[in-house]
Amino acid sequence: MNTNEGYQTTFLGEHLEVPLPKPDSKLKQDFAPVKGNDDFLLTYPHYSVTLSKTRKLPFFAAVNIDGNLFKSIKRQDLFSGSDVWSVDDRASEYQWGNDLYLATGSDFDKGHMVKREDPQWGSNRKTAVQAARSTFYFTNCAPQVGDLNRKEWRSLEDYILKKESAANKLKICVFTGPVLDPEDPVFVTDVKGERVQIPTLFWKLVYFTTDDKTLSRVGFLMGQKNLLLKRNIAKPYESELEAVVVKPKVFDDYDDAATYQVNVDVIEKLTGFAFPKAKDTYKDTRSIKIVLKQVEISDLESFPGTGGSDDDLDFTLEGLVL
Repeated sequence: MNTNEGYQTTFLGEHLEVPLPKPDSKLKQDFAPVKGNDDFLLTYPHYSVTLSKTRKLPFFAAVNIDGNLFKSIKRQDLFSGSDVWSVDDRASEYQWGNDLYLATGSDFDKGHMVKREDPQWGSNRKTAVQAARSTFYFTNCAPQVGDLNRKEWRSLEDYILKKESAANKLKICVFTGPVLDPEDPVFVTDVKGERVQIPTLFWKLVYFTTDDKTLSRVGFLMGQKNLLLKRNIAKPYESELEAVVVKPKVFDDYDDAATYQVNVDVIEKLTGFAFPKAKDTYKDTRSIKIVLKQVEISDLESFPGTGGSDDDLDFTLEGLVL
């Protein structure tokens, strides 16, 4: 695997640079060290990851996507049999592996931060296959309840990649990560003698240009706290104050996509990162508290009509006009 390229800040053009998120001073202290790299970056084909030293999960993953060079490759063609996840030895102490994902009560998936297909591009199929395989490192995943990872989150990822970037042969830059809240709920099973906190929120930022002159961005936020607690996957953080219970909005489909989109300022406040400035194509005037309630996805098993094929993309997302 060629690990030397990683995320490129000038991917959209020298005049449209998209630098990596800037942490506040406290966050920077929690960046996990990387063997052979002083800037805390794990680099892979077309993408890079920065890990949290204490949480052993990604702070963020940054990927370049070239829709013009995208190669269609089936997941089962990447490995002989089922998926093969690996520990990255460059930061082996700072990532959760199968000890977490196979633990008792682990009713969650290895949720890709960089989607398997995002870096699946290049001048030839071999390059694309190599890049796609590189997304199966534990450094590039976080625990996501199946309903989020296989339905809501996946649909958003498919929309960005297949309906916008690949279909329109566009280049885009995407940042993705969990919100690592100090009061995230605690997994019901200790792992290797450690208490593991499970993220309840995930964010995604897409940077793009439609005219090769103006850099635009749009942000998304999705939650899984209700699912984690309801299914007894995690228990509330011990010092968490009891909050007023507000029934989350039931999302029937992506016609209500605006409830998932948030102003980038919201993501900055939640994460502690400052993101590259750009034209905001979506304005959300709601307060953070209201946004956090409304991004909680429904328990899909409780509602009929939630099935569908992997290729169901019959929805639109306000603000994401590439």
